Amino acid sequence: MGKRIAEINRNTAETKIKLNLCIDGKGVSEIQTGCGFLDHMLTLFSKHGKFDLTVKCDGDVYVDDHHSVEDIGICLGKAFAQAAGDFKGIKRYSHIILPMDEALIMEAVDISGRSYLSYELQNLPEKVGTFDTELAEEFMLAFVRNFPITLHIRQLAGTNGHHVLEGMFKATARVLSEALSIDASNPDEIPSTKGVL
Repeated sequence: MGKRIAEINRNTAETKIKLNLCIDGKGVSEIQTGCGFLDHMLTLFSKHGKFDLTVKCDGDVYVDDHHSVEDIGICLGKAFAQAAGDFKGIKRYSHIILPMDEALIMEAVDISGRSYLSYELQNLPEKVGTFDTELAEEFMLAFVRNFPITLHIRQLAGTNGHHVLEGMFKATARVLSEALSIDASNPDEIPSTKGVL
């Protein structure tokens, strides 16, 4: 089986994005989104999922970060959908409870072919640095709408917004990596009684 890779280019009046993804990577990344906090989150997402990821975004961040954050979520979702291909041999499900200092995040994923996001983060500050924390949910919504998966995200503990969001991105990387890993005992089987995801 070859490496699962994708290249996505998206050009709009608001953003110009080039994104390359290798699911079967080593966690190497080169991220330039124009948004420092998102750069940090995608770098650790790549590292903890062992995804090779390059992102270059020229966006209208002089307005705010919203368009860039949402459009990168769209591109990342499309890249995972493209790279995952027909889903043969994947484990499909994964879950994790991940600590990040005082923050504790629970996540579960089903590579289901159906888009659904349950997002339960509470009492986040309005901003982490200059980053509007509400944009994290917009990013995840854009991601699951373009990589049709079921993703549950729940904050079990924590009050530091940076730690909560960092824990979420790390947990997302970990569950995706596990769910997309190949089951060596059934490498050619679609994990569904329907025969398709």
